[in-house]
Amino acid sequence: MDEALGVNGKERALMREILGRRRKLLFRRGGRSALLGAALHCATEWQWPVLPGVGIRPAGRQQAGARLGLGERTGRRCSCPDPECVVPGAHPFDPGLLAATTDARMVRWWWANRPDAPIVLATGGRAPCAVSLPAVAGARALAALDHFGVRLGPVVATPTRWSLLVSPYDLAELGELLHSQDWVPSSLRFHGEGGYLVLPPSQIAAGRVRWERPPLAGPAAPWLPKVATIVDALVTASTGTPDGGSRLAY
Repeated sequence: MDEALGVNGKERALMREILGRRRKLLFRRGGRSALLGAALHCATEWQWPVLPGVGIRPAGRQQAGARLGLGERTGRRCSCPDPECVVPGAHPFDPGLLAATTDARMVRWWWANRPDAPIVLATGGRAPCAVSLPAVAGARALAALDHFGVRLGPVVATPTRWSLLVSPYDLAELGELLHSQDWVPSSLRFHGEGGYLVLPPSQIAAGRVRWERPPLAGPAAPWLPKVATIVDALVTASTGTPDGGSRLAY
């Protein structure tokens, strides 16, 4: 009896180990499948042209700090050749931005070969545009817009910057809006024709990309506000940051 119980105990332990391994494998696959699924949804359901971003890689250990008693430090860097890349992992490289597509077969092929690649949206044209600003200013702007009952579309967030998606605009429209402002902080960035934006659930060097305001569930493309309805609040919020909105704060 004791021997039988011992065998059963070993079998149960083995089954728990096998199930644990399967759960870990499914989690890894789920993370990668989430990227492919999100890219396909954007491309085929919403008709937003996407392409894989350059991604990140481990930066290795930095020994210099050890001499100062700081210990070894690790980090992540951009996979592109530029050692001083200002948007590490968060930009297109190969393929270039012009390759962005809504073709499901191309999207599947890209993420089958690079399952961890960030999702990059090519902004402008028929696709959404966006306005991005430092995260602190972004939270302040959303609070002000909510207070005045302004309807917002999806908002993309990273640990350092928030991006508000807006309906497509052209350079002439944007120029008129900015000309009417007394001053536009350099930390406020406009992603229009020829621009790009990294979408959730991508991972970049700054951290995880997430939805601060997620799109409504369903196949229909998300509703987007006009840039004119939000630009005043974004300029005010950026100007009110501690550095006066003069830093990009990537």
